[in-house]
Amino acid sequence: MKAVGAASTNPSASNGQLVDTLAKQTDKVIQKGLQRSEDRNKITPVQDAKQWPGWALLWGYPHPTSFWWTLSTAGINAILCLCVLDLVYRAPMMYPSHEVSFARIGHVSDTTASLLLREPDPIQLPVFVSYRDLPKSGDSLVERPWKPAGKTYWLSNETDFTFTVIIDGLQPTSRYQYAVSNNQSGHFTTAPRQGHVAPITDKLTFLTSSCIKPRFPYNPLTHPLSMPGFRHLASWIPSLKASFMLFLGDFIYVDVPRRLGSDPETYRREYRQVYNSPDWPSVSEDLPWIHVLDDHEIANDWDGNTTAPYPAAVDPWRLYHTSINPPPVSPGASYFQFVHGPASFFLMDTRRYRTPSQALPANSTEKSMLGPDQLSHLLSFLSRREPEGVKWKFIISSIPFTRNWRFCSTDTWANYLHERQTVLEAMWSVAPGTGIVILSGDRHEFAATAFPPPEGSKWPVSATVHEFSTSPL
Repeated sequence: MKAVGAASTNPSASNGQLVDTLAKQTDKVIQKGLQRSEDRNKITPVQDAKQWPGWALLWGYPHPTSFWWTLSTAGINAILCLCVLDLVYRAPMMYPSHEVSFARIGHVSDTTASLLLREPDPIQLPVFVSYRDLPKSGDSLVERPWKPAGKTYWLSNETDFTFTVIIDGLQPTSRYQYAVSNNQSGHFTTAPRQGHVAPITDKLTFLTSSCIKPRFPYNPLTHPLSMPGFRHLASWIPSLKASFMLFLGDFIYVDVPRRLGSDPETYRREYRQVYNSPDWPSVSEDLPWIHVLDDHEIANDWDGNTTAPYPAAVDPWRLYHTSINPPPVSPGASYFQFVHGPASFFLMDTRRYRTPSQALPANSTEKSMLGPDQLSHLLSFLSRREPEGVKWKFIISSIPFTRNWRFCSTDTWANYLHERQTVLEAMWSVAPGTGIVILSGDRHEFAATAFPPPEGSKWPVSATVHEFSTSPL
């Protein structure tokens, strides 16, 4: 009774003991919780030792415990750095291609052929060009005499040692051989007469692509100027028997992977390196090439008209390509047109004349891809009556006409909608019986697109325009 009475008479002491007991129990709970948390998050040396070494190799960082895996990672990083240096600098530094000598055929009509040659060695001067026709099937096998086509006594750095010869007076659908006094030679076949097809094949076959870059995809074991796409193309040329190649731009990539200059010599070097590729002869000895300009011959997504670096960029473009392209639509223009057998072609320039991409909204009536003169010539081309037998009109655009590509669409026709609609309506209005086809490149993938006229419009469904876009080579 006293004990009870004593406890009840001193309540403060009892409360103090209770608080101490609760505090101790709480501390134990907290300590256990912290210990569990630490145990869950703790990384022990045993776990480090078992870490998969592939992560160190994949991410390129040192291994926590293994000297050899760290050394392997460092070695791989060093090799990758050397590959980058090899890709960026080896070709420009070690293969400027000043010495390259070649001859190639450009546009071939039914009566003419354009020949470009380059010869930097003064010992080879003067340079003479000759040609002869080759016997057709059933003709006499007597060797035909050589005929003079042109000559030059002087070549200089002003033209990067290039020279253009136009061989004329030829016969349609005929096989010829040309020879140059510097031991260059090749063959070409003239186009059929307008409105006709070659009697042997009874069809028109030509190739189209865009976008080439030496050693792409990259392989450190190949020649710095090798072109995998050329080797693939060369395997198909004999069976396709194509009349020509329509190359839709990005023949060079002056700004990829790194721009090394903006002067004419930098651009000239890029062209020379393509022609100096060990794979170039296999795709040019028997195949004429016709060219369109795109952005990487100047600068990525170029919309600066004729401002720098355009003047430096078009210096080799004119020397190496437009000099043997089909005739320009008008003097000084950089867009072209020609007829080959049953088809006529209009090669647009979508870079030199365009309104800057960000200057106006996409649907602005004042925004132009082609400029007023080129647009007028294109509309005239579409509306004109073609010679009898010409059943196709091909519109050549370096960039896609379709709006289906959303990535970087500001650089394409999707950002010039008013003028695009004007061109489409002109295509739908072409006389019945003539097919309209758009050929484009640039996007590094394939697409086939149909552009039917609106339902209920004045144009029939048969007026549907088709686009085929393909790249890269």
